[in-house]
Amino acid sequence: MTPPRRPEGAAALWDGGWYRFAHRIASPNFGPRPGGASIDLVVVHSISLPPGVFGGDEVQRLFTNTLDWDAHPYFQQIRGMQVSAHFFIRRDGALIQFVDCDARAWHAGPSRWRGRDNCNDDSVGIELEGLEGGSFEPAQYEALAVVCAALAERYPIRHVAGHEHIAPGRKNDPGAGFAWPLLQRELGWPAEWFPPSA
Repeated sequence: MTPPRRPEGAAALWDGGWYRFAHRIASPNFGPRPGGASIDLVVVHSISLPPGVFGGDEVQRLFTNTLDWDAHPYFQQIRGMQVSAHFFIRRDGALIQFVDCDARAWHAGPSRWRGRDNCNDDSVGIELEGLEGGSFEPAQYEALAVVCAALAERYPIRHVAGHEHIAPGRKNDPGAGFAWPLLQRELGWPAEWFPPSA
């Protein structure tokens, strides 16, 4: 009897739009992508709840609509918000996936990049546990590069930008502490795929 062949390439990495090497926690905050959407953009964000506090489950709870709004005064500012990202990378590099990458997560808001509006329609959102403007851990860059490379195995990724780039004046994350040149070197992708300031 011939043993089953191991899947190669994208099939080894993905179960549909779910990355096999991420911990899966499904968010209810998603919708269908518009017909004909070309998933060619990765949007990098940063988040911590409360701001500057790391290691808890508050981000997970926000993305699954189970956050206790009364648990911290800051949460009153975001009370009732329904948001999600496809991925969340903790300070130690642990990777959680909340939304199938074939679906539209709610991470970008009003936005524009590479001549297109509504970046949620054709992007993958990746949140890094961190404070906007602050620094990020080597393990986070490593995990980010790995998941970006995996995304490029399945989708026609040709652009990477920060939330600050697609929503200037409205958003400032991941901010000045994020090392764009490091990510570009890790991936070995062309410089023109990254923000001009990177």
